[in-house]
Amino acid sequence: MSNSSNQSNPESGSPDRIVVASQSRQVNEMMGVQILASGCYAPENVIHNESLAALGYDADWIIQRTGIKSRCRASEEQACSDVAYEAARRCLDQGGIDASEIDLILLATITPDQPTPSTACHVQRMLGSNAPAMDLGAACSGFMYALVTGMQFIKTGTYKRVLIIGADLMSRTVNPADKKTFPLFGDGAGAVVIGPGSDQQGFVSYTLGADGHGAELLEQPAGGTRCPATPETLQQNLQYLQMDGRSVFKWAIRTLSDSVNQVLKAANLSATDIDLTLFHQANIRIIDAAASDLGLNSEQVFVNLDKYGNTSAASIPLALAEAQQEGRIQPGQNILISGFGAGLAWGAGVWRW
Repeated sequence: MSNSSNQSNPESGSPDRIVVASQSRQVNEMMGVQILASGCYAPENVIHNESLAALGYDADWIIQRTGIKSRCRASEEQACSDVAYEAARRCLDQGGIDASEIDLILLATITPDQPTPSTACHVQRMLGSNAPAMDLGAACSGFMYALVTGMQFIKTGTYKRVLIIGADLMSRTVNPADKKTFPLFGDGAGAVVIGPGSDQQGFVSYTLGADGHGAELLEQPAGGTRCPATPETLQQNLQYLQMDGRSVFKWAIRTLSDSVNQVLKAANLSATDIDLTLFHQANIRIIDAAASDLGLNSEQVFVNLDKYGNTSAASIPLALAEAQQEGRIQPGQNILISGFGAGLAWGAGVWRW
């Protein structure tokens, strides 16, 4: 998910394309699950706006319109599994958990190492684990989808420790010549381990949603079975991410507010009951607009997109791990989580820590 795509005034220009409205979805509860550990990793190569200015990008526009000051870029030698492994290893170290204790690995990503095998299987091998492992693709809402999926295995008693990773190398998906999208995305990974908890821990309420009618608003046209990569598609740059920024921007604000209001109402909570908010880190204007609509103050909203840009599925777990490292998450708190993006897909929930 990203933001307004016009470097000129985004309120002017061509008319918006049709934007699908977020549909009201079923809101559920899933307690009895806790987050046992968290960890994150971002590549060491930090690209500041000033560096992009030398390539013809407007550094002031980037910060004013998006809030992004820098982003991390993986080296040529790094694949998605490498950054996912680093986040997973740090997560396990933080929780004092051995890889042999992990019963299942779920990896949310849209930038896999290769079409097959799954990137999760590469991470499993690197960790020295023998757990079943699979990828899950839901773009910027991928971590929410993976978290809810992993919780099902805990609730049924099938598994005791599930490692959930969100990792993406978004720098590999954007066209360096596209000034509308190239500065917005970065690379990174975040991970959590979940396990059985008390009946006061877990999702007090949550919802997942999708509307494929908006798929063309944010897509990579070529590289799949519908449009395989060919010399012609590569010449047309169809392997790169394409985005109708204005339409996605407006959809994101509405969907974010609507889905959060749904889960707050279902949990019988108000904005004042939220201790910390972890929104997908796409654009500071989306975050600010949604926070204002919901009545959240700046102290309640965690923001790190200024350092990392949009890291897709890595966004929420990376923010969660940093917030925990800073001591901003404590037992008993209500943590509001929301992801939204390509699909179009979204997920929101109130997590009782």
